[in-house]
Amino acid sequence: MAADGLSISLNLPCVFSPKSRQYLAVCAQDGRLRVWNTDSKTLHQEYVPSAHLSATCTCVAWGPCRTVKEGPQRKRRKSEAAQVEEKADLLAMGTAAGTVLIYSTAKGSLHCTLDGGHSGGVNCVHWHPEDGLLYSGSDDTNIVEWDLQSGKTRSKWKADRAAVTSLCVSPDGKLLLSAGHVIKMWDLETKEVYRKFTGHSTAVTTLRFATTRPPDSNGLYFLSGAAHDRLLSVWQVREDGKDKNSVVSFTLTDEPQHVDLITSSSKEEAVRLAVVCKDGQLHLFEHFLNGPCKKPLSPSCSVQMSDTKDSPMPIPLLAAALGADPRSVLLAYGNHLQPVMENAEINTAERHVCLTRDIKTNLSLSMETTVSKVKTPIVNAKSKVLIPGLPGHKAPVVSAPQGTEKRKKDAGNKEMSIAEQLGEINLDASSSQKGAPKAAASLQTDNYAVLLMQGLESKDANILNKVFQTRKEVEIKKTVARLPLPAVIPLVEELTTRLQGNPLVACMMVRWLKAVLMHHTSYLASLPDLVTQLGVLYHMIESRVKMFHKLTKLHGKLHLLTTQVAANDSRNPVSDVDHTAKLVYEEESADEEEASGDEALPSEDSDHWEEEEAMQEDEGDEEDEDPDSRTEPKANGDEDMEHENESEEE
Repeated sequence: MAADGLSISLNLPCVFSPKSRQYLAVCAQDGRLRVWNTDSKTLHQEYVPSAHLSATCTCVAWGPCRTVKEGPQRKRRKSEAAQVEEKADLLAMGTAAGTVLIYSTAKGSLHCTLDGGHSGGVNCVHWHPEDGLLYSGSDDTNIVEWDLQSGKTRSKWKADRAAVTSLCVSPDGKLLLSAGHVIKMWDLETKEVYRKFTGHSTAVTTLRFATTRPPDSNGLYFLSGAAHDRLLSVWQVREDGKDKNSVVSFTLTDEPQHVDLITSSSKEEAVRLAVVCKDGQLHLFEHFLNGPCKKPLSPSCSVQMSDTKDSPMPIPLLAAALGADPRSVLLAYGNHLQPVMENAEINTAERHVCLTRDIKTNLSLSMETTVSKVKTPIVNAKSKVLIPGLPGHKAPVVSAPQGTEKRKKDAGNKEMSIAEQLGEINLDASSSQKGAPKAAASLQTDNYAVLLMQGLESKDANILNKVFQTRKEVEIKKTVARLPLPAVIPLVEELTTRLQGNPLVACMMVRWLKAVLMHHTSYLASLPDLVTQLGVLYHMIESRVKMFHKLTKLHGKLHLLTTQVAANDSRNPVSDVDHTAKLVYEEESADEEEASGDEALPSEDSDHWEEEEAMQEDEGDEEDEDPDSRTEPKANGDEDMEHENESEEE
């Protein structure tokens, strides 16, 4: 069996089919399931699981091989009846929405959907080796046993306090391993816990049985790997129950991403193990499991890949499958969108092996072998190319200026090529003159629609780039409105591919997409397979909207920080200005403060009346020199006399 899908979303599921390793199933970041043929190195099938981001694939597992009827077959003879070939057919995909999708490679379509078992995202799926049963673990801490014949849950039970992140069924189909807060071994007949193990401090992503021996003989071993853990731990199921700690550990360079092993059936047979780490390296192990080993075991051989440039760059390995020959390993490397598959001969006698590959040459070879639906016609010099126009369209006739008439005479009545027409048409909105006639503007918009049709049919990047450079929304709306209905879906697909590129280009493509949705929504709603055709677009929009929420939070926090820094910087000069203003205010109001102080003196209980009156008389003599200020002391004196009389009466 191939390794079951990992529960961490960063590790994209990538699994080989069991036994023959004929297919490689990859769930890429765009949400599509791609099944590659390892023999022909070509894309076998492609499927979009869902049109919403919450239903993206989180884990993938191949079902056991079974007899598959592929198309009409001749009636077999009695001698040939025993020779029935079993092939890998069914793929189980767990989704973040809590459903399990069963895909059939023989049909090339969805076989069935298992729904209603989980209330949280599915983290792991694993098949029963014999019966048509499937087990799934979810964030809701439950394990569900599915019956594929009825498509309903056969049983459901709570596995742990935490989310179930990994599952594995024993080769005999009697035991089930589950990993949550701890690792538990379940008896599938009674659904009761058979053993408990300590587990890891982080989420367990890999569980695999290493031996096929019965648990009663102390010979049943399994291994586990976790996120952010550079060790693969091996556990022994003992009769006495003293199996809390791991007995063997394998050292890695990074957390395990893909694990493939050949199980051991006896103590004299070694377990062969191939582990692809998150850093893109492959580690090969070979060990006899016959008891505890205190020292961590290093890999017998480590494999890295690099390109053939002057400054070589590493090529990440995605998955590996062991063959019957210890030297032969099936490798998948490169990009998830288009992996390169190769049967490599590795010299396991060396501790470190570096394989150099020209990945561009391998990709070009694999692309040439694929069947292309678009055929480019052979154009000779004598052939005449007719430009496709819009049905029922007649462009308004505009009188050409004098310069163009002279140029036509000089050209000798030669027709202009498509490139010359593109050069003549000014697609920049900023260069459009205000006084241009309306007929010329409509002609230009019609040319946009014609060129857009031609670019979509021929997939000419130069023509499409010229048309998509239009920034004026009025011209975009008119161009989209004049498009015939069969060109709407190709236009949306072209916009989808361009939206995945440069963010500046995406801003321009959004305007075109908005115009398409405004004018052709009724046509799009009438398509039966719209969800499949627009699946990638939905995925991309949802992912960017989800990221936009986080970016707005970050923007708000940065805005608060910048405003606080600006307030602190502007606080010092403001305080200096206030300080100078106080000084100026005190100088201007000095006389008024003294006068108000004199008025308040009689009202206080003071024993120094004579001294205060003397000081007031001295001030009055000094102020007599100023004729403008003579009236103020008199008024103050009168007020003082009145206060004195009041105090004597009291």
